[in-house]
Amino acid sequence: MKRILYILFVLLGVGFAQEMQAQVDRKDVRRGNRDFKKENWREAEIDYRKALVKDSLSVAANYNLANTLYREGDFEQARKVMETVKDVAPASASAADYFYNLGDAAIACEDWQAAVDAFKESLLRNPGDLDAKENYIYAKKKLEDQQNQQNQDQNQNNDQNQDQNQDQEQDQDQNQDQNQDQNDDQNQDQQDQNKDQQDQNQNQNNNQNDQQKQDQNQGQQPKISPQAAQQMLQAIQAKEKETQDKVNKQKAEALKSRQKEKNW
Repeated sequence: MKRILYILFVLLGVGFAQEMQAQVDRKDVRRGNRDFKKENWREAEIDYRKALVKDSLSVAANYNLANTLYREGDFEQARKVMETVKDVAPASASAADYFYNLGDAAIACEDWQAAVDAFKESLLRNPGDLDAKENYIYAKKKLEDQQNQQNQDQNQNNDQNQDQNQDQEQDQDQNQDQNQDQNDDQNQDQQDQNKDQQDQNQNQNNNQNDQQKQDQNQGQQPKISPQAAQQMLQAIQAKEKETQDKVNKQKAEALKSRQKEKNW
């Protein structure tokens, strides 16, 4: 395909320049055509740019300059140059060739949508161009492959996003469960602490009540005066002396009884 396009560029570029050279300086365009035939791309580019200085909208000069840039490998710049005369070239007698070359430059830049559109326009003006048909089918196939790949990438991204969302939801559920467990543990600990504190407070209250009762009982016991205490002590001592006297008397009588029995 490249060999056919190369011949097409050379022949159409030169022929189209000769057709339109009345609109530009003949000398610069003819010199550029001669350099183009010799494949002196750099010199041809200079010649065509000189012609464009005199007529920037010249279809022939722009067309041939775009062909030259294409041969130099500057495909993007070639497309920009052809875009300069996009409003004029489609109305010319070589409109089919203009769109053909525009489509071929788009293929070189892998802009498949632009290539399909350009070759479609070329075929509308020259339906019998087999090369244009071949390039149109090729560009359309590449465009479909690109769209399919984009759809696959989009589906893959959607699947990845869905997986990420599911993972995030699972993480959120786990975090919620962990937080719930922590809250439950904290609540239980707090309840245990409150119960312990309540028990401590109850014990303290009970101890205080017992102490108060004891103090009250002690406070209710009657107080004894020193004289009464002395009398009580004397009574106790007298009672003890009386008890001791009885004991001594009983011992003496027992001893006397044993002595009589022995003598008898």
